[in-house]
Amino acid sequence: MYLAVKDVKPLENYYLLLKFENDEERVFDVKPYLEIGKFKELKDENLFKSVKVCFDSIEWANQLDLDPEILYEKSHNKT
Repeated sequence: MYLAVKDVKPLENYYLLLKFENDEERVFDVKPYLEIGKFKELKDENLFKSVKVCFDSIEWANQLDLDPEILYEKSHNKT
């Protein structure tokens, strides 16, 4: 079972602040993905900042998305 993303905010240095359906806030580092395929497009800060919640996950304006399980597993507590 995965937790759905309820809110996302882009942060400096290619981090995302994610809020999941259990109200847990976690930080996800996008930098490791920026050299992979279509993720390279996210180096454009305007595109990176276009991130929004889409269904149970997130999506950018170029239709790139990430699985909510990956977002949760690869993120860390906000502290």
